Amino acid sequence: MKLLPETWQAKWIDPEPSHGPEPSHDAEAKRPASYLRRRFTVNTTENARLYITCHGLYIAWINGRRVGDFVLAPGTGDYHKRLTVQAYDVSGLLHDGDNDIVVALGDGWYRGSVGIDGLWNYYGEDISLLCQLEVDGETVLCSDEDWEATQQGPIRENDLQQGERYDARMEELSGWHGVKARDFGYDNLAPTESVPILEQERFPGKLIRTPNGETVIDFGQNLAGYTELRLTAKAGQRITLWHGETLDENGNFTQANFDPGERSRHGGIPQKIEYTCKDGLNVYKPQFCVFGFRYARVETDIDLAGASFTAVAVYSRMPQTGFFECGNADVNRLFQNALWSMRSNFCDIPTDCPTRERAGWTGDAGVFAPTAVYLMDCYPVLRKWLGECRLAQREDGLVQNIAPVNNSGSMISNMLQGSAGWGDACVLVPWALYEAYGDKAILEENYDMMRRWLEFCGNRARETRPQNMDNPWKEYLVDQGFHFGEWCQPDVDNTEAMKNTMMAGAPEVATAYYFKSASLFSKIARVLGKADDAEKYGSIAEKAKKAWRFTCTRDGRIVSDRQCDYVRPIAFGLLEGDEAQRAADELNRLVEQNGCHLNTGFLSTPDLCRVLADHGHVETAYRLLLNEDCPGWLYAVKKGATTIWETWDGVHPDGTVHDSLNHYAYGAIAGWLFDGVCGIQLHNGELVIAPKPHPMLGWARAEWRSPIGSIQSGWKYDGNRLLFDISVPVPSLIRLPDGREITAEKGEHHYEVLL
Repeated sequence: MKLLPETWQAKWIDPEPSHGPEPSHDAEAKRPASYLRRRFTVNTTENARLYITCHGLYIAWINGRRVGDFVLAPGTGDYHKRLTVQAYDVSGLLHDGDNDIVVALGDGWYRGSVGIDGLWNYYGEDISLLCQLEVDGETVLCSDEDWEATQQGPIRENDLQQGERYDARMEELSGWHGVKARDFGYDNLAPTESVPILEQERFPGKLIRTPNGETVIDFGQNLAGYTELRLTAKAGQRITLWHGETLDENGNFTQANFDPGERSRHGGIPQKIEYTCKDGLNVYKPQFCVFGFRYARVETDIDLAGASFTAVAVYSRMPQTGFFECGNADVNRLFQNALWSMRSNFCDIPTDCPTRERAGWTGDAGVFAPTAVYLMDCYPVLRKWLGECRLAQREDGLVQNIAPVNNSGSMISNMLQGSAGWGDACVLVPWALYEAYGDKAILEENYDMMRRWLEFCGNRARETRPQNMDNPWKEYLVDQGFHFGEWCQPDVDNTEAMKNTMMAGAPEVATAYYFKSASLFSKIARVLGKADDAEKYGSIAEKAKKAWRFTCTRDGRIVSDRQCDYVRPIAFGLLEGDEAQRAADELNRLVEQNGCHLNTGFLSTPDLCRVLADHGHVETAYRLLLNEDCPGWLYAVKKGATTIWETWDGVHPDGTVHDSLNHYAYGAIAGWLFDGVCGIQLHNGELVIAPKPHPMLGWARAEWRSPIGSIQSGWKYDGNRLLFDISVPVPSLIRLPDGREITAEKGEHHYEVLL
């Protein structure tokens, strides 16, 4: 289907009589939705295409039937630079002769509360429509001054984060008036090249009574989406639903874990639906908001005896591609939790959480992308988001910590940008996609962004702090600029750590990432046939490696009591000869000394079990995986988690809650279940199966419906035998724990190892 009209004949039209001041800080959801309508005539209904976009969010109906199934259309992004247009085949919705179209517009990301600071009117104060209907290539309908609009519809207030107020008594629209043409132009319009956001899984709710006497709905699964209600009532009766992720230490409903602090002045994040009933049966679900929740607190005087409530999961169209099971039910739940946190946070772009910030943090995507490609077909979503990273990149090459940018633009927020490990996502994510999908296009699209980021890192490195001036390779040591560092180490205060990082520059982290990204960029250049760049950045990587080794080791020996200081250099390849094995042995000692608890932070945790197992410490890796104490992956599972938490102790042992309970980053352990436990490793079409089994799980099996076909790898212990069942879609290298390396043809293979 043609993605954009040959020529825009449509005009931008604004349905609101006036826009008024910015919403007051003590209010919640603020403004009514607008409805626009137009009657039109067609002589044929074949090959009919509706091109549509808006400032805000839209839902369109032709002859009373909804156009498409895209939820929260047109999606998010830096609207000033790129606003996507959707093209729908509407042939089946048209009648010969007279037709009508109705479009509802809500605030959405455009002018609703967004980002870390809950800012209003980030892209503008209006909500406006642009649409054009073509039948057999001829334009039969355009948005123009002949349309009518009203604000006297059922959606009385709407905000993407805060919620919706709906009055079913106003579903018969009234109060129609004219619209205004606006000169917004077409320069930022672009075709949609990603996948739509859709309604997906549905979970029936169970009414419970909490100790403090409140009525609460438990949907059984933490997710991102909204609640659909079905009930019988009298006109004017009201029901209010407040959505939250958990119950508190006393078993009562709470939203304390995503309390936005200072943002409370701006209405907080109530995640509230207020519905006023019409007579008889009422069926409703929100149209312009989405929440992160498992529970909903109910306030109403309506008899709920016959009522039903359903949680509807909402996320981008991404078929599940990764499936894992093993002999430990808690690990199976952990895998599902990782999957659900990905679903909850891949809503058009990858975000950190579906409640408080909903921001496209680069660091989160960078650490999780190698896992994401196993779990779901996420290529279109990550590709779109990388486009947002390119739009957000500064002239000097700095890659911002969040894309699309949604901060206040203050001096402080501008200073705290370009962190190592965050900005490096511009290299790490395209590489992860290329390794899984084998498509050079993702490297070509992002090549200039990567190169400019590395130039920025190089310019940073040329300035050196006084304490590091004796480093012979100091011009490749990154000890300047803002960095989060390892971030969120479980026994380290984040605020103090960030202060120390700002004072010392975190060269052990930033230089390691300079090496890693330069190394990958050299490989990328070689893949794309850019020999000069491959040589140049290969040389930069080697010098950054020398700079790191001089400052961060003693002749190749790491001296630290922090696990991350061993994981990163081993995983990145900064050590030489037997140094990596010695470092892995020391890491193993530190983990054992810590009671088989991790103390790695945000950046290193995804590689911890992998590094241990790859260097012979398979049992320690499994003991880490299966540790039920905090900090550890199964602690949350034992606490009843159905998603991955932002912090290891999101629910304290005494039941008190804090921080987001739906962050996908630590779910990167699921990647090791595939490439380590079951050993499925795909590198640009070259497949290796190298499982690392252990009797602690008893058995394990994984399937990855990969871009090259279904890959299956499973093992189980049977007395003194270890049995492997492997199926590969292409000739592959299979490495068994007894040291055998087998070149296997396409098909099913079965092996036995005697113990």
